[in-house]
Parts: sequence; C-alpha cells; structure tokens
Amino acid sequence: MANSLVGKNLEEMREIVAQLGGSNFRATQIYNGIYLKSCKSFDEMTDLPKAFREQLNEQYVLSDVILKDKQVSSDGTMKFLFELSDGNLTEAVLMRFDNRANLTACISSQVGCPMGCAFCATAKLGFKRSLKTDEILKQIYLIQADTGLKVTNIVFMGQGEPLLNLDNVLPAIDRLREDFKIGSRRITVSTCGIIPGIRKLAEIKFQPTVAISLHSPNHEVRKSVMPVETKYPIKDVIDELRKLTVVTGRRVTIEYILIKGLNDSPKEAKELCELISKLKCNVNLILYNENEYCSYKKPDRNAVLKFKCIVEASGKKVTVRLERGADIDAACGQLSSKYSENSKK
Repeated sequence: MANSLVGKNLEEMREIVAQLGGSNFRATQIYNGIYLKSCKSFDEMTDLPKAFREQLNEQYVLSDVILKDKQVSSDGTMKFLFELSDGNLTEAVLMRFDNRANLTACISSQVGCPMGCAFCATAKLGFKRSLKTDEILKQIYLIQADTGLKVTNIVFMGQGEPLLNLDNVLPAIDRLREDFKIGSRRITVSTCGIIPGIRKLAEIKFQPTVAISLHSPNHEVRKSVMPVETKYPIKDVIDELRKLTVVTGRRVTIEYILIKGLNDSPKEAKELCELISKLKCNVNLILYNENEYCSYKKPDRNAVLKFKCIVEASGKKVTVRLERGADIDAACGQLSSKYSENSKK
C-alpha cells in the first residue's frame, strides 16, 4: 500500500519531498494543501507542477483512511463512517449549533470502547484497538475534504476513552493546534474518570477543556451503569479533577446524561450539587438518546427543568445540550459503526 501523507508534519514532509528531488517550498505547498486547503487529491494542488503531482500519485496517497459512509440529519448534523487501513471502522460527527459559524467535530480515539457503559450503543461494539495519532488527524482531514468546511472546535467524545490512549491523543492535540490551527480552548477531551490519565493531564498542565462523564453522583447507581465506578469511584475522580483545576486554572465540564427514572430526580440533583460544590466547573445536562441496544428512556421535560433549577441554585452554570443527529444515530451515546446502504451521500 502506498504511503499516506496526511498526518505528516512539515519537517517530515520536507524529508519526503527531498527524496523526490523537490524543495522545501514544494513541501510547504503540499502541507498547506492538506491542512489548510483540505485538497481531496494531489491533482487539486494546482500550484504544484504536473510532473511532480504525477510523481506523488505514483508513490503516495493523501490518506489510507477512507470515508466509507456519510449520513446527514434533518438538523444538518453529519455522521461519518471511516474505514481504517486494517478494515476496522470508526465514526465522527460534525455539528453546528444555533446557526453559529463554529463547526464542532466529535471525533473518536478508539475503535469501539472498553468502558462498557450500559446506556451507550458504542459499548455494544466492544473494544478493538486504540487509534494512532495519524488516524485521529485523518478524521478531521476527511471531514474538511468532504464538506469543504473548516472545523473550528474538536471534542473527543466519539468512540473510545481518550485517557486510555493518551500516547496518541496528546500528540494528536499538539498537531491539531500546529497543523489545523485549532486553539487549545476549542478542544475538549471527555473521560469516564480514568484517574491515572487525569493525573497525567495535571502533570503537563493541560489547557484544553476536560469533561467528565459523571451521570450519577451516587456510587451504587453509577456503578450499575458505568463499570469504571468500581475501579475509580466518582468521589476520588472529583478530588483529582479539583487538583487539575488548581494547576491549569481551567474549569472542567460535568457531563450528566439524564435517564428517566434512573438519575433524574431532585434527590440526585441535590447529591450532585454536594459532590461538585468545591469543584471549579460548569454542568452540561444531556437528555438520554434512545437507541436499539438499550431499554433506557428519555426523561420528561418537567424532570429536566427541575433538575436544572436545583443545580443552578447551587451557583453552577448549567446548560442543557441541544439534541443533534438523533435521526441518524449520531447523538451522544449512539455511535455504533452501523453501515447504512441508504445513507445520504
């Protein structure tokens, strides 16, 4: 298989081009064609001489990860299914909120997920492997190349647990900033609460936003739907997050999926307030997205409003996340790498 250029940094690009007899200037043109222009092919890099483009076509491909499927929701959300070079599949989602110019890409860090959360369709896939740094970057490249749009915000909230793949996620974040020109404050990494990973982020004074998938302040309830609670109890996770905020000066985000009859009561809201009372954080409430793999239900509107009011009264900033892409199984907790023969291309 031909070597792939997406994922190479400028210095690596210069070395490749030098082997082809080209100059540093040509390397910069290719680099810009990939990361700034998102060219779909070498032939679209018309600032390169035709003979040089032919040389590149003979020896290289832009990406060995391919876009296998794309679906478009009635609200404009797009879901992308990627086939990796080994045949494994993973997904990403592109969202726009409130007609703002910002475009948020929800990307994956692993193929499947090892965390086994009971409410999540991705968990039903099991865990295949972690994505390599270049495979993470290729998700953004392929989204931009397909749509012609510039991704402005990144959330690691797709398939997988990012903090179990920090060896690839951290270099990918550096490259997102350097190559795709996406600032730290526009990148969010979500975790179920992997304490060694949180400690690593504190050690490097991590500046992107950290989000914790909390979903219940009660140890027994959380353990019943999130096996990670057995190894890393939420009270210990909150302690580590508090230390993280001290060294980074950044707020963390509490992600809380409201599930009817499980964790949406006023009692749970008050317990949540107590749990996070000393944590520098914002709270993001997410209405459960029903899927064919789980029997949980979306909460009633009144329950959501009561829950929100109770948490707001504690002084925390609370938002209710707008649902996006549910009709194409692209909403939170719905990514299951299903291939749709009838998807909208």
